[in-house]
Amino acid sequence: MAARGPWYDRSMSGALLQSFLAYLAIASVLTVTPGLDTAMVLRSAALQGPRAGAAAGLGICLGLFAWGTAAGFGLTALLAASEIAFAAVKWAGAAYLFYLGAKLILKPKTEGDPSHRALDRLDNRRGALIALRRGFLTNMLNPKVGVFYLTLFPQFIPHGANVAAVSLLLTGAHVVLTLAWFSLLIALTLPLGRILARPKVARTLDRLTGCVFVGFGLRVAAARAA
Repeated sequence: MAARGPWYDRSMSGALLQSFLAYLAIASVLTVTPGLDTAMVLRSAALQGPRAGAAAGLGICLGLFAWGTAAGFGLTALLAASEIAFAAVKWAGAAYLFYLGAKLILKPKTEGDPSHRALDRLDNRRGALIALRRGFLTNMLNPKVGVFYLTLFPQFIPHGANVAAVSLLLTGAHVVLTLAWFSLLIALTLPLGRILARPKVARTLDRLTGCVFVGFGLRVAAARAA
């Protein structure tokens, strides 16, 4: 019978469990900390409905999973080591966030208008796909997410463990926590749907979200690999 390898070594199961629980505590705090992802999900859910909010959250989590997988297999180490690659992703991400932010600030939607709401309901599948794409791209075009995973994971992977397997476990745990948090945020917007759909409130929320996007775009533009 072939050896199972370090991933199945019972002697390290205790260390792995301890590291995993410590990681869950840190990942939980990071997940609920307000940021770009929170703003995107709240805006999508409040102004376009829970389906769009869920789509934005799913896109974000797909981005997290992609970066976490890349970190587990050492691909993000190449990104961190290459100034050209890091800069290319960084400036693409900053430009994308500036674009989204400027669009929301200069041309806020007025979902409070009944005709707009009716159109949104008829075209909610397209809106959900757009929200999914935005959530995914905002993560994939932020190289600091990949570098963050690259520096965080080694602290919670016991010596001798299968790095790729444990990295996937940690990534999956973070994705599950993030999905749970986004589900709570979306649920909280449901009772406020009528208020948030008012034209003046919708425009204000769009402009505030746009400012958040621009602010994070500046952060991404100023980011460094190390």
